[in-house]
Formats: sequence, structure tokens, C-alpha cells
Amino acid sequence: MSTRADAVGAPRSAIQRLERRVPVMIVRHRRLLVLLAHAAITMVAYRVAFALRFDGLVPAEAVRAFWQSLPMLLVIRLAAVAQFGLHRGYWRHVGQQDLIDLTLATTAGTVCFAAAVALSGAVGEIPRSVLLLEWMVTLLLSGGTRFVVRAAREGRLSRVTSDPTRAVIVGAGAAGERLIRQLGHDGTRAVRAVALLDDDPAKRHMSLHGVPVVGTVDELDASVRRHQATLVVIAAPSATPEQMRRIVDRCLKAKVEFKRLPALGEVLHGGNGTTARRAVLADVELEHLLVRDPVVFDPTPVARDFGGSVVLITGGAGSVGAELARQIARVGPSRLVLLDQAESPLYFVHLELLRAHPELEVVPVVADVGNRDAIAGVFERHRPRHVFHAAAYKHVPMMEAHPAEAVRNNVLGTIHVAECAVEHEAQRFVLISTDKAVRPSSVMGATKRVAERIVLGWPALRESATDFRAVRFGNVLGSDGSVVPLFRRQLASGGPITVTDPEVRRYFMTLPEAAQLVLQAASIPEAASRIVMLEMGEQVRILDLAENLIRLSGLEPYRDVQIVFTGLRPGEKLHEELMSTTECTVPSGVEKIHIVQTDEVDGASVRAQVERLCAAAARGDRTGVLLALRQLVPEGVPALGAVVGGPQVPATAVPSWGWRSSSGMAARSPRHP
Repeated sequence: MSTRADAVGAPRSAIQRLERRVPVMIVRHRRLLVLLAHAAITMVAYRVAFALRFDGLVPAEAVRAFWQSLPMLLVIRLAAVAQFGLHRGYWRHVGQQDLIDLTLATTAGTVCFAAAVALSGAVGEIPRSVLLLEWMVTLLLSGGTRFVVRAAREGRLSRVTSDPTRAVIVGAGAAGERLIRQLGHDGTRAVRAVALLDDDPAKRHMSLHGVPVVGTVDELDASVRRHQATLVVIAAPSATPEQMRRIVDRCLKAKVEFKRLPALGEVLHGGNGTTARRAVLADVELEHLLVRDPVVFDPTPVARDFGGSVVLITGGAGSVGAELARQIARVGPSRLVLLDQAESPLYFVHLELLRAHPELEVVPVVADVGNRDAIAGVFERHRPRHVFHAAAYKHVPMMEAHPAEAVRNNVLGTIHVAECAVEHEAQRFVLISTDKAVRPSSVMGATKRVAERIVLGWPALRESATDFRAVRFGNVLGSDGSVVPLFRRQLASGGPITVTDPEVRRYFMTLPEAAQLVLQAASIPEAASRIVMLEMGEQVRILDLAENLIRLSGLEPYRDVQIVFTGLRPGEKLHEELMSTTECTVPSGVEKIHIVQTDEVDGASVRAQVERLCAAAARGDRTGVLLALRQLVPEGVPALGAVVGGPQVPATAVPSWGWRSSSGMAARSPRHP
């Protein structure tokens, strides 16, 4: 029995081994197989050309010419294939460039073969029409074979999901065509495009890869119902925020799930049908609904200024500092030093940069800008040429309760970093400031305004060779601790979402915009000893952000998720400003970037007042800190009676540090819409 089993099992085992080896052999010898396929196509095409020329009755002399010239044609054709790299291409991913290369290779081969035939003296035996026919048949067979392989790869000849997701695609341009092609690469066809919408009337009744253009965005609701679609994909990367809001509104009214096609820069990962859908499509984010178009700057000056230099970023683990590091890393500095007192975020930013730029020297430093000796040691070791000072406390209500800490970090920390930059001959120092420094109503805003006055008016800094400048911008959408992550956490827990006041408005910019603004500001020559700001457009109502975030989650505000108004917090304004009444702007050489003229002429007075402020902070003298801030920032319209006069109250109970908001409105009691 065992002998028979072995006899029967041996062939099966051999067959199984052969089945396993065949795919490996095909992959290993793919180029050779491609050359053999081209040789076979050449022979067939050449034979068909003779048959077509003589209507199937090829005379004996023509048959002899065929066999005599065939070896020469094979050599020329295979040489052209190798020269144009056709043997290296993947037939299952054939595209337009492959067809162009195929046409060029085939044409070049035909020309060389015709020249060889003429030189050999056999041109009389091979009709010229055979050469043309052979070129046409070779091109047809070579291209057709490739597309048959691609069709099989894309699932047209393989299995298809029995119940795919039916999708309407908004955008019949290049992005829409790319999306349909990308979905076609998924052999299971988990998502099927059934219709296209586009506002261009010239595209109506046309089709992309068999998918018809059935109407405009205004017809989205009807198109979804007519084609029984359960998904809308927005394939319009260049859509303005206004256009995106219009599309999203239509999707919400149609009560259909909607996704967007990511930009080309976003990495796509393949996989099975489910993961393919997740990778090809992405969620619509609040950034896509900004009231203005995002600003994109020219990266050339940044690469010129920071490439090959040692760059120090304080606050390098924060949102803006980390994004600065990402963008500076792309231009190839000789060393990138990231300083922060938050060790865990710094650790992860360091790992991210090492993965993205393994050739770059990234040095993480755990230190506090309030520690003068530690900062001096960092400058001594690394000698940075460019310094970006992004380390600061930024939470307005928290700094109202801890004004001495705000001064220690935002003011004294700035002094330490700026003085070390001068002592170690840094070329450029850029302070990251905020719109809350304009006519500040909070301790945080006041300390940032003092930091601006230090870098622009401190005598020792003004007289140095280091170029000092500041960058002022609004809230960064989605940064750590900002309103959007808070809303998302509240939404994830089921709500309610809390908004301070229905009329509170803020300037917003995306994180890449903020980092690009800082880098551009550092590169503008006329910005030396000045404040630079971005043209921010209109302020965004925080209530609109909350409502849009709820809708983007597929829910309805006030029905599925409540919005609760809690009243303005200590130190907050209803509206922010980008300039005070004593400042003016002049255009820069870069579109949408303006330079704020706010010269600091009384540097000695600034230094004396700052020394008193820091001394009060070192003593923990809350009243002394607030009085010193009042003297340093008189444009804040102070009303210190609530803080200085009257009975002392716990810090957490102080409604604000005593400066009235620019709107003149006090905090309101919690209420519902």
C-alpha cells in the first residue's frame, strides 16, 4: 500500500512543485519572455503583411524573400524593443507613455529594416506595401496584446464584486479620469462609478472610460436617486472653498455619503476592495471649507536661504514648530535642531523626520527656554545660523490664571533665545507671534506683544548683526489645543459641542500655510526689523466651524448633536485684529504678504520696563506683573481696577486680567440657540 501511495503521490508532488515554480520562473525571466513575445508578434505580423499584400496567395519568390529577410527583421525589432525599454514595462499597467514608446520603437524598427533591405539589394523582392502593412500589424498586435493583459489585470476579465458601492463622481476633468482609472485597478470593483457631474456645459453627454456625464452639481440630488448611488466622490482638487461648500451642501441635502479624491501628493496604498476604497478616497475636512483659497508660496527663496545651513527651531514639537521642521527638512539643511520641553511629542517628531529624511541630521533637544544656561549650551554646541522661535504658552484662559508663567516662558524665554542668537552670531532670528498681540485683551496676547517689542526694540538686539523679525498670523486650523481638535473630541464623545459665543470670530489658516508664511517672512529682505503678516481674508465664525464639522460627520446640528454656548472665557475677544490703530502696512515683494510698520524707537525704556516685568514674575507678584504689562502694552486699553483694586480673589476666579475686549462685550452666561 505504501509503495502505491508513494507512486501516486510522487507525480502529484511534482505537479504541485511545478505549479509553485511557474509563477516564480515567469517573474524571474519576464524580460526574456517579453522579448520572445515580441519575436513571435514580429513573425506573425510579417507573415500577415505578405498575406494581405497578395490576398492570401503569396508567390514562391515572395515566400523566399520572407524567409531570407525574417532573421534581419527579428534582430532589428528586438534591438528597437531593447533600445526603447519596452521589455522592462509592465503590460498590466500599460498607459499612454507606453503606447508612445511602442509606436516610436515600431517606427524606428520599420525605418531601419527598410534601409537594410535597400542596402542588401532585395528591395525589389519585398514590396514597399509589405513594409507599411507589417508596421501597422505589428503596432496593432503589440498594443492590443498589452491592453488585453491590462484588461484582465483590472478585473474586466476577472471576478467582480456582486454588490459594489455605486458612486457619482463630481468632476469630469483629469482628477475624475484618474479616479475612474484608479478604481478600475481594483480587481474586485468594490466601488463602481455610475455617473459624472460637471459644471462645464461642454462636457455634458460625454463620457470618461464609459462613465457618462449626466449633469451639473445642481443636479446632484436627482442623479443620486436616478442611479441609486450611495456615495458621492468629489474629484475636484482645484475647487475653491466656496465651490467645495456648495458641493457639500448638495450632498447633505441628498443625504448621501461623500468623500473626496486626495491630491496627487497624498500617498495611496493598494489592497483589497475595502482598503482600496479607503486609500483612494478621503474625508472632506474643515480645511477644504475655509472662506478663502489657501495660499501657496514659491519655495525657491526658502531652499536658497536654508539649504545647507544649521537651523534651530524652539517649540519644535508643537504644531507650528513641527510643520516648520517638515518643510525645512525638504530643502536640505546641514543640521536641524529641534528644542522643546515636551519630550514625548519631540520624540515622535524626531522619528517622523528620520523616516522621511534618513540622510538629514536631526538633533532633538529637551530644554526649557526659560533656562538661560541650557539655551546657551545649545547655541554653543550647534551654532545655528537661522533661529525660529516658536516656543510659547498660547492658551488664553490658562495664562490668565498664571501670568507669571506666561511672562517667564513668552517674555523671558524670548530674551534668552534672542540674546544667545546674538552672542553666537546667528544670521537670522524669526519670532512666531499672533494676532492676539494686537490690542491684547489677555495676558497671553500681552506677553506676545512684549516679545515683539523685545526683538524689534531691545537695544542690544537692534545694534547686533543678527536680523530680527516677527511673523504675526491668526489661529492655525487643527493645531494642538485649538478649537477644531476640541470639537472633534466632543463630537466623538457624542456631544454637546461648546462654543463660547454665537458671534465670536477668528482668522484661520492651515498648518502648511502658517509654516510657509514663516519661511517666506524669513526670506523677504525688506522684512528685517519688521512684523510680517499674511492677508487672512475674512474672519470665520466659530459657530460655522462647529456646524460644518457636525455636518461633515453625517449628522445634523441641534438635532443629532447639540451646540451649547458657554460665554466668553477670561481674556477672550469676540473678534481679533491683525493691526492696531497705531500700525500701518506696506506691501512686500510676495503676493498676499504684508509688512507691518511698528518701529520701536525707545529701546532703553522697553528694556527697563521688561526688567521690572521679569522681576515681578520671578517674585510671583501677580499685581506687579499686570501693572508692568500695562506699562509695556498701553494700546491694550487696560481697566485694571478689577485686578489691582478691591479684595484679592483666587487666580482662577479672575474674569480677565482687566483689559476690555475690543468689542466692549463681557462674557455671557451659557445659553442654547
